[in-house]
Amino acid sequence: MARILTTIKTVALAGVLGVGLTAAALAQEPPKPPVPGSAEDKVVATVNGHEIRVSEIRMAMDDIVGQLPDLPKKLRYPFVVEFLVERHLMAQQAVKEGVADTDEYKRRLALYQAKALRDTYFAQKISPTITEAEIKAAYDQEAAKVAQTERVRARHILVASEKEAQDIEAQLKAGGKFEDLAKKYSLDGSKDFGGDLGYFTAPEMVPEFSKAAFALKVGEVSDPVKTDFGWHIIKLEDRKMGAAQPYDQVKGAIRNVLMRKKAQEIMVGLRKTAKIEILDEDLKKFAAEAAKQRKLLEDKATGAVPADAAPADGGADTSGKGDLQAPQQ
Repeated sequence: MARILTTIKTVALAGVLGVGLTAAALAQEPPKPPVPGSAEDKVVATVNGHEIRVSEIRMAMDDIVGQLPDLPKKLRYPFVVEFLVERHLMAQQAVKEGVADTDEYKRRLALYQAKALRDTYFAQKISPTITEAEIKAAYDQEAAKVAQTERVRARHILVASEKEAQDIEAQLKAGGKFEDLAKKYSLDGSKDFGGDLGYFTAPEMVPEFSKAAFALKVGEVSDPVKTDFGWHIIKLEDRKMGAAQPYDQVKGAIRNVLMRKKAQEIMVGLRKTAKIEILDEDLKKFAAEAAKQRKLLEDKATGAVPADAAPADGGADTSGKGDLQAPQQ
């Protein structure tokens, strides 16, 4: 289950819609794509006479930089240029050896043509429709929600029985360090971090756990607490009201989410008027489940259900909280 973060409720704005790093990466270099053939669209390299221009590099970044989010910003531009040099070298060799006349090449060309048309439609018909006012309105709406929500940061030690919890409680009272005991005894993934669960809101956790955690003062340790997952000892590290990240730091990500939402709305309309047939018998077996998931996405796009509604499989847990999180309704 995706973790609800303080950065303008990332689950609602980013997690469901799958915002990656591509948009942020593209904001680095150059800031705007030049018009092909213009004075700004300079030649930066040649490969056996083929000119690699800034416009080609810019388009290549869509496919390359997003797959390499850890690449330092100062290395992105030369990395993409080198990638294109090698791409053209191999492409030129393929032409020499007759690959361009093969059926496989023609099938791939048709596939890439569809991708190119889709990407160009997105860039020309969808991206320009997202205004600064729309981005700011989305930010203000989510920032207001975050500011009204109290969050706490806590550690816990999860064990299977009340007796084990009482034994650990005794060790803590005798001077044992909470983090060390969590690493030694706790049964869930947070043990590797000394039981640290990070910041969370009350609805994120199962009720018994939240009630105990939010009742503590900073620095206090709870008595053993029972939930459906076992027995917990909880230590409160901090509590605070939510705070959104500055607008300038997140507006690029918000814009990307709004573009994808608009694209999904367009897709809903296209599906309604299209004739789509699944011919593979094995795929038909999963048609009902696929339709259910697609309907959920469509409802999110149109606002019929909350954007942070969980998918049928509950999603993958990447928060470190594991089963302590309350199920989405």
